Amino acid sequence: MKAWALLGAPKNQWPSNIKAKLLAAKKSKDLIIGVDRGALLLEELGLTADLAVGDFDSLQKDELERIESKVSDIRYSLPEKDLTDSELIMRCAFCDYQVSHLAILGATGGRLDHFMSNLLMVLKPEFNPFAEKIELIDQQNSIKFYNAGKHTIYQIPDYNYFGVVTLTAVQHLNIAGAKYSLADFNGDYPISFSSNEFLSEKKPLELSLKKGTVAVIQSKDIDRFQNI
Repeated sequence: MKAWALLGAPKNQWPSNIKAKLLAAKKSKDLIIGVDRGALLLEELGLTADLAVGDFDSLQKDELERIESKVSDIRYSLPEKDLTDSELIMRCAFCDYQVSHLAILGATGGRLDHFMSNLLMVLKPEFNPFAEKIELIDQQNSIKFYNAGKHTIYQIPDYNYFGVVTLTAVQHLNIAGAKYSLADFNGDYPISFSSNEFLSEKKPLELSLKKGTVAVIQSKDIDRFQNI
């Protein structure tokens, strides 16, 4: 079973087909998670979350009561907590529901400190084993994470660019089968190898590293006047 989680980032950063994606996920009996205000935003999209997580301090009393009357599994947290809401959904999704993949929407827009928390949470020892099962999706980016090993990565249709960002020190990082190759790179600090390209949608790139964690960001250009 896969899981989809909606956070409360600005709607103008949502994928343009978010409703269709979530309706298809619901039809496939994937787990739908509303994170704090995200549970209410799902209702506005015509969906009821299977699981709601958060302290819900962004909701009015009547809004919270509306969520409580419809969502069967609600996990309440304290506003002052050690784990972020994103980390709480990871714990629920992977430990309680044993999902195979977690797509997180609404995690990259708005406050930069929230975005950085969502980007770097996969480095925590508790969550790093799940890193390769997590994807952050917004209006023009898909971010996936890879630990040491060999990985075959296919281009998402219409996503013309990709970048590889080292989140930790890395050893023997290689990128093959792309417009720009990288051979046996070793680095002690984060660096972004950006604006690379796939050779074709049918030809995957090969990524390998012997130590560390990297993020692979597939991106596309958008019309800034596009109606979301």
